[in-house]
Amino acid sequence: MGQPESRERQGAAQSELPPGQRLQRGWPVTHYGPVPKFKPERWEFRVFGATADGDKHCWNHEEFSALPFESVIADLHCVTKFSMLGAEWGGVMARTIVELAPPAPDVTHVMVWAEYGFSSNLRLADFLSDRTVFATHNGGELLTAEHGFPLRLVVPHLYAWKGPKWVRGVEYMTADRRGFWEERGYHNVGDPWREQRYSYQEEPGDGPEL
Repeated sequence: MGQPESRERQGAAQSELPPGQRLQRGWPVTHYGPVPKFKPERWEFRVFGATADGDKHCWNHEEFSALPFESVIADLHCVTKFSMLGAEWGGVMARTIVELAPPAPDVTHVMVWAEYGFSSNLRLADFLSDRTVFATHNGGELLTAEHGFPLRLVVPHLYAWKGPKWVRGVEYMTADRRGFWEERGYHNVGDPWREQRYSYQEEPGDGPEL
């Protein structure tokens, strides 16, 4: 586990932290369930649901690794109240996936699917942010299995649970529905600057229509 950053560094970066967050040195491992075993010959990334052409789009691990690689400097804010500032993430930008496999015109949300059926829903606009990245690297090094290797989603402007580890695909949706943690009491949007941690904080329009 990482350790909280020094008081001096905390003070220097306090203005960059969302409300209720603390600066973290190192990168704690947090996840639900076991770490999956990566089998490259069986790994596949899928884009499905309401695609523009009605087809499913798939990449095996070799094909996905050959997609354009970009790096972004972005923060990671965990709902457990630690924040990593200025981390370097490398991988395939979400917008690249959307360009290669466009959604239908009426798509408003995506569901990001990961190993063991884990899922997280996002508004399409959040998914298309210019810093949303399917990360394969952190700090110039391959992700470890515990941190999501071979692929995790990073959505820097939302709480980190919105970016699952061990991602396997994206479903385009024409209406919102809750993902794994959202069904278990977490906020449907997850904006750390508004401290949108839990579902009881939701306002009209934040969640799916009943």
